[in-house]
Amino acid sequence: MRTPIFKGAAVALVTPMNADGSVNFAKLDELIEFQIQNGTDSIVACGTTGEASTLSHEEHLNVIRRTVEKVNGRVPVIAGTGSNSTETAIYLSKEAEKAGADALLLVTPYYNKATQKGLVEHFVKTAEAVKIPAILYNVPGRTGCNILPATVKEIARRAENVVAIKEASGNISQVAELASIMDDDFAIYSGNDDQIVPILSLGGLGVISVLSNVAPKETHDIVASYLDGDVKRSRDLQLKALDLIKNLFIEVNPIPVKTALNLMGMNAGPLRLPLTEMDGANAEKLKKSMVDYGLSVKYNQVIAGNDLTRD
Repeated sequence: MRTPIFKGAAVALVTPMNADGSVNFAKLDELIEFQIQNGTDSIVACGTTGEASTLSHEEHLNVIRRTVEKVNGRVPVIAGTGSNSTETAIYLSKEAEKAGADALLLVTPYYNKATQKGLVEHFVKTAEAVKIPAILYNVPGRTGCNILPATVKEIARRAENVVAIKEASGNISQVAELASIMDDDFAIYSGNDDQIVPILSLGGLGVISVLSNVAPKETHDIVASYLDGDVKRSRDLQLKALDLIKNLFIEVNPIPVKTALNLMGMNAGPLRLPLTEMDGANAEKLKKSMVDYGLSVKYNQVIAGNDLTRD
């Protein structure tokens, strides 16, 4: 019998940087505390939003270690340890387990992709290398690789510690098919903030969220309201957030969400190349959607020559 790692909203946490591009661990502590104090149900370290692809292995593991230490058991810590190299995914997963992570998030192999058979072998071998539970991460728009429902079922059959999937394909029909063939103890989490309620309606247990970086309580409430039976409130909260969600993805994630945190005065710092600072016109759209949503914009920041503090 599989046990869900969490129910609700997990934040795919940004990795804050100093001006010189190094990881800002003091700010990481602050962001973690902000999340926990505002009702986040779980914290994902070193996912896509955490710029894991440009962290060295040492930095990657140090962020996971620091997150585990700071969280101190208050909510589950999920460590992003996926890779397009099975050997690397196994290494990072073992080290995350040693660090005390509660679970792993394993993205599909990117660039080299894989056949469905290759996906089964990749995920099973990685999961078998550790004892902690693992969440599959399906995001074909970024990886060029889609985990089909039958493949998920085979992976879960062979690796009992694969307990869930983060579904970010955007294909609700595929999610419905997946829900129809998986056992009830296999958790489905939305990987898209604009599809939280639709996936909950198919039996999902929550979301692994970018929106939670700037609106942790509100994102938690979307899920909690639905699970408590207040579908109308959940739907209303989802719809209220749609414009902000759209603008959090107006450029490639995590460019907008880091910009948003900086606008809120939370000093998430710069991005690592090849990600660049946000285009000024897009940043203005993001700022407006933040204000309309009710977020406090208070940090004086200039992006692409535009003063974002102007009304």
